[in-house]
Amino acid sequence: MTVVLFSWGETIEGGTAEAVTFAVDLAAERGTEMRWVVTAELEHEAATVAARHGVRRLDVIEASPQGVDARVALFTGYCRAQAPAVMLFNQTVEGRVVAARVAGRLGLPVLANVVALSGNAEGLKAEASAYGGDTRAEYLLSAPRNVMSVVTTSLVARVDECQVEITRVAADAGAATSGFEVVSAPQVQAQRLEDAEIIVSGGRGLGKQENFELVKQMADALGGMWGGSRAIVDDGWIDSSRQVGLTGKITRPGLYIAVGISGASQHMAGCSAAKTIIAINKDPDASIFRYARFGVVGDCVELMPELIRAAKA
Repeated sequence: MTVVLFSWGETIEGGTAEAVTFAVDLAAERGTEMRWVVTAELEHEAATVAARHGVRRLDVIEASPQGVDARVALFTGYCRAQAPAVMLFNQTVEGRVVAARVAGRLGLPVLANVVALSGNAEGLKAEASAYGGDTRAEYLLSAPRNVMSVVTTSLVARVDECQVEITRVAADAGAATSGFEVVSAPQVQAQRLEDAEIIVSGGRGLGKQENFELVKQMADALGGMWGGSRAIVDDGWIDSSRQVGLTGKITRPGLYIAVGISGASQHMAGCSAAKTIIAINKDPDASIFRYARFGVVGDCVELMPELIRAAKA
């Protein structure tokens, strides 16, 4: 089960010789092979470093990927084809990002800030820097394959001259994929919910999405805006741009009408500054009544049509 170390870029980065020594020692302890995997532009420089620090196998990927996305795709392709047991990265700023994303694509565990690593009968025992380097945490890695980024500042590179076998390999990076996927477009409103003087909000107490039309009709009748609780945003009833609450809009209207909303603290963080709150809920023990100046206990679906007619009169 191979131990591999990945390197890329226009030149060998600082700490790489130390990371190479770390990987060579781990492979020797496990009685397995160590390979240093580099991209094409590093072949000659890496061959020199490998010969000086005991790396007998150098795999050169026949590509020069530019950017994090391309490098992640390429190294993932290599790992899928070669199936190494331990995948190591020199923990630079980019190295830590690439390691985590490669692990995510392969569905493997990832550990950062590794400063020591040894094998035992149950798996790998790792020490990682924690709390800004003030202490170390120990991990027992029982998974058969693991991805790690190594902190090399406390490691020492060892000179161990050897012959290097260079193998050029092709890695399938797969089809290009977008880093982000837009799942819903933001809704730009002429008037902001935060600036509205009158807001009518609905919650799950309305029963179903179709009944939310009553909230919209009430808001129109009063010349206000409509919003809703996070619960119905999560259920897909309304867009997140209309959410009132701690993780939504923080409002301060003159009048806030809560329809079928229980009054959880997260929601009230977005409307408790209203001058007047009116609550409609069939549960007489609903938390919303603690905040409301006026409250109506009843089925909001039955009451709303009458209130809408009264507002329009």
